[in-house]
Amino acid sequence: MIALEGVDRAFQVGDEQVHALRAISLAVTAGEYIAIMGPSGSGKSTLLNILGLLDQPDRGTYILDNEKVNDLDEAKRAEVRRHKIGFVFQFFHLVPRLTAAENIELPMILAGIAATERKERVTAALTDFALTDRAGHRADQLSGGQRQRVAIARAIIMQPKIILADEPTGNLDRTAGHDVIGILEKLNRHGMTVIMVTHDPELGARAQRCIQMVDGRIDAASQANMLAETKKAGA
Repeated sequence: MIALEGVDRAFQVGDEQVHALRAISLAVTAGEYIAIMGPSGSGKSTLLNILGLLDQPDRGTYILDNEKVNDLDEAKRAEVRRHKIGFVFQFFHLVPRLTAAENIELPMILAGIAATERKERVTAALTDFALTDRAGHRADQLSGGQRQRVAIARAIIMQPKIILADEPTGNLDRTAGHDVIGILEKLNRHGMTVIMVTHDPELGARAQRCIQMVDGRIDAASQANMLAETKKAGA
C-alpha cells in the first residue's frame, strides 16, 4: 500500500541545513496499525507530513497504491489527500466559527458531495462518535475529548484508506485519551490503516508495529524487526 525508498528531507534554518529525514525506507501494508516513536527532532512529524502529501521529499520515492505520488502536481496531490488520507492532529485544527456538525461536513463540501448525502453521513458520524447532543456547538463549547472526536469524524467522513494521527492524545487527559485511542483502534479493526506519531510508550506498545526514529533515521533495531515481520508475513 505504502512504500518509501531512500527518502531524504532537509530544511534551511538560518545558515544551517537541518536534515529531518535521512535515507528512509518503509513499507506499510493495508490495514496495519503502526506507531512512530522517537525523541523530539527525530523526524517523526516530517515523516508523517510526507506520508500525508503535506510535504515532499528532496530525494527518494513515495509509492501509494502503486502510484508514484511525489511526482504529482499539487492539484493531483490534493485529490489523493482528499480521497485516501485522513488527518488527526494534536491541536484538533477545527474551524472555530463552525459547529461540530459543520466541521465534520466541511471536507464533503470541498469535494462537491451533494447536500443530501452530506447530511446522511454527518448524522451517522455524530451518532457513531456520541456527538449528537453537541452537533450545534462550536469548538470553544466542546471539551478536548469532544473536539478530538469531531476531528476524527471529519478525518474519516470521506472514507479514506489511511488515518495519519500526530500525537492525537497529546492535549487530552488520560480518560479522553483512552477514548480517542479506542476509536482509532476500532477504525483499524474495520480495515483502516492507522499510522500514529506518539511519545507515549503505552500507546506505542498497543500498535501492531512500532517504528523508532533517531536523528532522521529509522533505528537499526526497529528496521531489523520490520524486515523480520515482512518476511514472516510473506512466508
